[in-house]
Amino acid sequence: MTEDEDRADAWFHALADRTRRDILRRVLAGEHSVSALAARYDMSFAAVQKHVAVLERAGLITKRRQGREALASGDVAAVRSVGAMLSDLESLWRGRISRIDELITTDTEPTEKPEPKER
Repeated sequence: MTEDEDRADAWFHALADRTRRDILRRVLAGEHSVSALAARYDMSFAAVQKHVAVLERAGLITKRRQGREALASGDVAAVRSVGAMLSDLESLWRGRISRIDELITTDTEPTEKPEPKER
């Protein structure tokens, strides 16, 4: 398995959870402290920290320390890479579906007119 495939696995694992997607949306809009993020969810601070850690390991967010606070920011370049990967997959499958449609159309169109039946 390549490094790119490992990174894609990490991205999609991180994005498979709705809380993590919501955290990512918030930190893409601007830097947030992890404690401020935790106040928005009906879960423990430790649970939010774990979600943030998954996003950070996937490379979708970065964290920095300011005093006692951990501040999280979204990594726009990483999110664009996820979008580009999905666009590539969409193009690949649209091409395949288009070829299948062409084959179906070709197979169903008669090449010659059928001869009339004898009575």
